[in-house]
Amino acid sequence: MDAEASPFETSEMLAAFLASTPLLSDSWRLCDVANATTPRGFVMSVVGDVGYVAFSGIQMAGSLDPGCGNLVPLESAGNGLFLPLHRHNEGEEPVMVHAEMLHLYLSLHISSTFQIQMLALMEQSKSIIITGHGIGGAIASLCALWLLCNLPAVSSPSPTQVLCITFGSPLLGNASLSRAVLRERWGGNFCHVVSKHDIMPRLLFAPLPSFSHLHGLLHYWHLSMASPSDNLVFQLRNEDKAELLRFVLLHLQVLALDEQEAPTSTSFWPLGSYLFCSQEGAMCIDNAVSVVKMMHLMLMTGSPSSCIEDHLMYGDYVGNVCVQFLKQRSFMQGDLPESSYEAGVALALQSSGMDIQESVAGAAEDCLKMARRMGRTPNLNSAKLAIRLSEINPYRAQIEWYKASCDESDDQMGYYDCFKQRETSRRDSTVDLNRYKLASFWNRVIDMLEKNELPHDFHRRAKWVNTSQFYKLLVEPLEIAEYYRNGMHRVNGHYLSHGRERRFEIFDRWWRERRVSEEENNQRSKFASLTQDSCFWARVEEAKEWLDEARQESDRKVLALLWEKINGFERYARKLVESKEVSKDVVARNSSYSKWVKEYSALKSQMM
Repeated sequence: MDAEASPFETSEMLAAFLASTPLLSDSWRLCDVANATTPRGFVMSVVGDVGYVAFSGIQMAGSLDPGCGNLVPLESAGNGLFLPLHRHNEGEEPVMVHAEMLHLYLSLHISSTFQIQMLALMEQSKSIIITGHGIGGAIASLCALWLLCNLPAVSSPSPTQVLCITFGSPLLGNASLSRAVLRERWGGNFCHVVSKHDIMPRLLFAPLPSFSHLHGLLHYWHLSMASPSDNLVFQLRNEDKAELLRFVLLHLQVLALDEQEAPTSTSFWPLGSYLFCSQEGAMCIDNAVSVVKMMHLMLMTGSPSSCIEDHLMYGDYVGNVCVQFLKQRSFMQGDLPESSYEAGVALALQSSGMDIQESVAGAAEDCLKMARRMGRTPNLNSAKLAIRLSEINPYRAQIEWYKASCDESDDQMGYYDCFKQRETSRRDSTVDLNRYKLASFWNRVIDMLEKNELPHDFHRRAKWVNTSQFYKLLVEPLEIAEYYRNGMHRVNGHYLSHGRERRFEIFDRWWRERRVSEEENNQRSKFASLTQDSCFWARVEEAKEWLDEARQESDRKVLALLWEKINGFERYARKLVESKEVSKDVVARNSSYSKWVKEYSALKSQMM
């Protein structure tokens, strides 16, 4: 049953889709045209309602050294071109990309020719395919990222679909870029076609710039790509090819032995899906760790010559892929595998051409099974958390009931002040215990997310964004009340600066980064069920202290600064009340805020 729970289907379905449509062959055909006719440029074409943009892999032969692996923050592109990708989790490296590839893309992007043709293509097309061969593929990936980041602002009312297909492209950026693409749910928008032995997609796994002799060798090899008809690539010495293969394999092997989610010995990391092709067909993998392992296993079966020459063979491989995916596989003529999952693994192994090579067949099968296992775990953890959430919901419901009873009580103090001034009772103790139980659950959620045990887009899913926001609005007032009840502000300082739990700050960020619908901007006709600023009561506590200080302050300059802060809070709070962004407990007759308003008015009258 477990084998059937998550069949080997996501990436294979993408491969089958591409092979059964003209997208793969049309993309390669246009890459071939771009390489032959537009060095240092791109070509565009429209087929039906599909628009194609192909970046030449030869355009950078004179200006880009593939051995150079300098990374720069993506936000250095400026003008907010990739704005959604600038955000990253606390403690995580910023999104970074290959410096020269970014420079080359930007040099094309700012040209009026590119801008005019791109806008015209988007107007004519329902879908856009961005493609490129070699380093042109990395430029294509940057173009696709720009489109995905800016489609809401530049597309017509009907959203444009974007798919990036690259052939033999080197890596583009670091692990943070890969995670950011997953968080934005764009992983399926990138398909990198990699031939069995092509060394170009594997180059940047190795720290090549530190080896000057290989550095120069790679530069010479890449220059030779500009004139493949001259066969310059075949003039490299066999011993140089062998040394290059050995060096890259050595570093790939180190990475392949590590099953961690992020790299430990390289700055570059795969993103999106990888379609590995051979003479026998193709297989597709979308788990980054498994991609690295498969790159290593396939390159192990190659020769020094094939690892160089394979970079020029994509036309043949694309043709084989399209034919092979439409044929019935040989194992289907005999006994069927026991499960659809086993069938998928067997199909993938046969497509890779490694099923008959005993030295790597077992490792390749383990790699595919690991891809399925690692892909399942985050989703299973998310499902288990959803179950756990349903189990702790009664704790939240009890706090909601407590709030309602406080708001309706005869003393007219409201939720916050009732809890802050509570006496020992079973009801109050239960609410306090529930507060701790909910905090433990949400701290666990954050811990799992930061350890990559949950899907990368977990904090973008509406269920969890909305639930965490409701928890914050409901419970943080209790946290503030407890902080000031125990006098922690006199020991550590005020709550906002020194007492706020990190989970609330994280939930603030989740809420700010959510996708806002038009309905959320509607005006309220009655008070909110929960005050929309969860730190409102902390601001009230600070404002109370400012009033006390203002009563005693004699220095005019200091007093002026105090009144500036006091008036600023008064305007802020009044705006919240007038727009009904607060709960009715805020304006209860004996709440801390209502008392503060009376004291503020009285003191202001005395000062005037």
